[in-house]
Amino acid sequence: MATLPVRRLHIDLALPFAQRWNGNDAFRSAFLNALSMSFPHGEQFFIDSVKAGVRNLAPEQREKFAEDIKGFIGQEATHRHLHALFNRQLEAQGFDNLIERRAMRRTKKNAHLDARLHVAATAGLEHITALFANWLLRTPSALQDTEPRLQTFWLWHSAEETEHRSVAFDLYRALGGNEKYRLLIFKYVTFIFLLDLTLQTTLNLWHDRSLLRWSTWTSGARLLFARDGLLRSNYRGWLAYQSPDFHPDQHDAELSEQWLNANGKQFTVLGKA
Repeated sequence: MATLPVRRLHIDLALPFAQRWNGNDAFRSAFLNALSMSFPHGEQFFIDSVKAGVRNLAPEQREKFAEDIKGFIGQEATHRHLHALFNRQLEAQGFDNLIERRAMRRTKKNAHLDARLHVAATAGLEHITALFANWLLRTPSALQDTEPRLQTFWLWHSAEETEHRSVAFDLYRALGGNEKYRLLIFKYVTFIFLLDLTLQTTLNLWHDRSLLRWSTWTSGARLLFARDGLLRSNYRGWLAYQSPDFHPDQHDAELSEQWLNANGKQFTVLGKA
């Protein structure tokens, strides 16, 4: 893998945005808000997991992973910071971050487990987020009629998720992680992530007073279950992770590369003259 650059995005998330910021669509806004609410703690978990994993490698292996881990941590730390700013706006609008509290309790409960299991969970969740990221990059309707600042924010994050999709997976393999636990943990984190996302989206819609509106759920059905919807169109990609010869690099990164190449004015690569 090429060195992963850390980018500073040229947007201001201290500026308020509308409660239904995603094209004035209640479901699309609530769903992406739920994702964002999960990210700061989730990104920190990923960082902590790969740091612990690397410490368990032999010195020569550690050197091999050094640059990729550095870039991975830099990108994830930037995502964590900007989503925390985004979530601060949601908090000011009165939204309750249940998904973060649930994740924090699980992290504390499972802190004693073998580092390889945390890396396996990170690899599985990175696959899920990479599928979502690639879907967002290829589905303009998911951010239709959204202000350019927030479109840039979500598409930049998506491009970087695709870019570093292999790091935790390769680390798990280097740690000697076996297939049985890779697949068991993948199914577990899929179930927990979708459950938490459903609960938080529902809570967000309740706060928005749109939970019981027909238009809310027709929008949700389109977003998730249409032919090109998030869940329906990514089912094969989810299944692919369970193949014994799977590797994240098998999934195309072309859309990520295209977005980053076309939007260079939207960010500065840190450390680059």
